[in-house]
Amino acid sequence: MPILRLETWAGISKEVKRDFVETMTRETVRILDCPPEAVTVIIDEVPKENWGAAGELCTERFPDK
Repeated sequence: MPILRLETWAGISKEVKRDFVETMTRETVRILDCPPEAVTVIIDEVPKENWGAAGELCTERFPDK
C-alpha cells in the first residue's frame, strides 16, 4: 500500500489539496499498477514560522508567500 506524504506550509486551499490528492493517486496507480484504494495521501501543514530553510525562518526568508 503506497503512502504519499506532503509536508508544506499551512494555508493551501481545499481545492488545491483535492487536486493534489486526485493527481497523486492517479499517477501512483498508473506508475505502480495498483488499485486507487491502495493509495493513501497525507498532507501535513506546518506553520511557516515553524519551518526553517538555509538558516532562516521561512517567515523571514519568504515574507510574501
